[in-house]
Amino acid sequence: MTDPLGWGRRYLMCPPSYFRVAYQINPWMVEEVVADAGRAREQWDNLVATLRAAGATVEVQPPEEDWPDLVFTANAGIVNGNQFVPARFRHPERQGETAHDVAWFADAGFGVSELPIGVCQEGAGDALPVGNALVAAYRFRSDAASHAYLSHLTGAAVRSIELVDERFYHLDLTLCPLDSRRAIIAPLGWDRYGCAVMKALIPEPLVLEPDEAMRFCANSVVVGSTVVMPACPPRVGRQLEAWGFDVAVCDVSEFLKAGGGCRCLTLALDVTLGS
Repeated sequence: MTDPLGWGRRYLMCPPSYFRVAYQINPWMVEEVVADAGRAREQWDNLVATLRAAGATVEVQPPEEDWPDLVFTANAGIVNGNQFVPARFRHPERQGETAHDVAWFADAGFGVSELPIGVCQEGAGDALPVGNALVAAYRFRSDAASHAYLSHLTGAAVRSIELVDERFYHLDLTLCPLDSRRAIIAPLGWDRYGCAVMKALIPEPLVLEPDEAMRFCANSVVVGSTVVMPACPPRVGRQLEAWGFDVAVCDVSEFLKAGGGCRCLTLALDVTLGS
């Protein structure tokens, strides 16, 4: 490892008490597929235990019956120190989550800074810190216009990339920062300009093959030197271990039915942009 990430040791998660595949708003969701509620809870509990064993603190947001995707806390918004910028969801099926997210952050002592009405941006699912920059994606769930507002609200230098494959509808399905120089990336999800941006920001990428990307390998969570992954093909594991990382695989197959993996189920609360 080089210098470890300065964030990723405190997370917000929401129990899957009401999780189900209730609609279709991404290519992974099929309404006829039924999520096993008991198994989903076991998988969520195991992910929480794995994160805590790696040294992370996990805070829990109460679930809400009417909002089954509230479990995917990564989409709640963007954290910047004690500032919270809530998401503005594109699909009506998720828009009601925002009031619950704002209430939790306000109660936790965060200041809330809102994006303008009419501009879509889906939180840390579409914006992740890489070095001193905030890499923000647009097209399927977030608008390019949101990036200037994010920069204004947070003071962060925002680097924009366009997502081009609807299977990778959020940035966090294609990018997992590992430390100050390295990241797991799935460039098949980005446009040519985005690939050039990421090449400049990440000196040592672990580039996923298409089949590895489809297993949500980039939708992983890093706690210090531990990478918590929904799957870890042998080639990926060998490279991570060569770099000094420990790998912990967490089965989140019930949540994959809704298009979400380990990163989607967590929101880092200790991010300070530009630091």
